[in-house]
This record gives sequence, structure tokens and C-alpha cells, in this order.
Amino acid sequence: MTYHKILYELQDGIARITLNRPEKRNALNSEIVGELKAAISETARDPQCRVVLLSGAGKDFCSGADLEGLDKTAQADILDNMAGTRQTADLFLMMRNHPRPIVAAVQGRALAGGCGLATACDIILAAQSAQFGYPEVNIGFVPAMVMAILRRSICEKAAFELVATGEIISAARAHELGLIHRVYSDDQFAHEVAAYAARLASKSASAVMLSKRLLYNMDSMSFESALQSGVEINAIARMTEDCRKGIEKFVKKT
Repeated sequence: MTYHKILYELQDGIARITLNRPEKRNALNSEIVGELKAAISETARDPQCRVVLLSGAGKDFCSGADLEGLDKTAQADILDNMAGTRQTADLFLMMRNHPRPIVAAVQGRALAGGCGLATACDIILAAQSAQFGYPEVNIGFVPAMVMAILRRSICEKAAFELVATGEIISAARAHELGLIHRVYSDDQFAHEVAAYAARLASKSASAVMLSKRLLYNMDSMSFESALQSGVEINAIARMTEDCRKGIEKFVKKT
């Protein structure tokens, strides 16, 4: 597929997807969301892909929804609005069901829908100067869909404060809340992100895939059901080529 609003490349097992509207601070509209869905789908099918790395061109990761799109939203009826938001919900679901880990590399601002996009990733790496927030409340709006992810990422009261106050927080504060995983100095950010992605890509693809699937599917399971799923995944993992090679290597070492 030819992309116009994102950049895409696959090298050394790492699929790099870059939001490419720097003049609009990589604001989201239907076109860029559609291309993101296509790229996410492409990486899910490609056996060469081991990690997806999502970033933004220019100074910001993503500033949220395009203002032009917001203006159109105010004029649309409820069915049109539901159809538009369904596209973003589908993207979040695709990311959660993706067989590979999706890593957000956030520099600059990740706000509103942009913060939601980062939160929808499995891992978030941030530059020290990065900012995060859900300021939708300031225009009488609600970050509704991303709450399903935010609520699973940080504690309930911290999540409520973020969406109720619309406060923009630093990378350090986001790390304290557990919203993001690592914070790197601005001058070392690109190097550290590349190294992190390379380390992740070196792990067993089958083990990472099975781990992601099991962990996320436990959301709606009882304790007993989660244990039973663990039994099944344990058995499946033992039968993979990666596990067989890993055990063989471990035995030879000892």
C-alpha cells in the first residue's frame, strides 16, 4: 500500500510507523487513522516483523484530533459521529490484538487523541521533555474510548484525575503514575529508543506473542479461568521451535 500521511519501513525486524503531518503536529484525521489501520494490519501479517515502533515526525508525537475534523464533528448527527469514532476504536482494538509488541516513542506533546494513541501501545518510551494529557474536558468533550485502555494502565483515581482536570503532565509524572515505561534524556532519546526496540526484537517472537495474548485476555477472566488459560499457553509454548531451541541451548550451557 502507498501511504501519504504516515511513513513506513521494516528493517531488522522492526516496523517503523511514523505519523507524518509535522505541520499539523501530527493531528489525527480520518485519513491518517485509516493509514494507521492499514499499516498495523500489514505488520500483523508480515512474519519478518517482530516489533512495531510508532513515532511522530517533527517536534511532537501527536497533538490529538485535527481541529478541522472537530469542527465538522460539531455539525454532524449522532450516527455520523459514531461511524467516525468507530474507526478509532477499531484501530485501538487492532493494536491490542496485534501479535507483536507495539512501542510508542514519544517526544514533544502527546495530547488528547495523541495521548490515547500512545496509551493504546503496549510500551511507551518518552523523551524527558515530552508531555502527556487528556485536555478534552476543557472543551466539554470526553476521552471516552481511551478510558478502556487508561483504566487498565493506571489506578482508577489517577485515571479520573487526568480526565477530569485535563492537566498536562510531564514525562517524569507520567512515569510516576505508571502511564509510561521509560524516560530518556532528550539528546539520547533516538539512540535509546533504537536500542530498546532492537533488544525487544531479539526476544522469542512466539513467546512474546503468546505472552501478550494471554495477559490481555485475562482482563475478563476469573482467577480459575486465567489459570486454565495459563496451563494451555504453557503447553503451547513448550511445543514452539523457539522454546525447543532455547531449552537445548540452556542445557548445553549447564
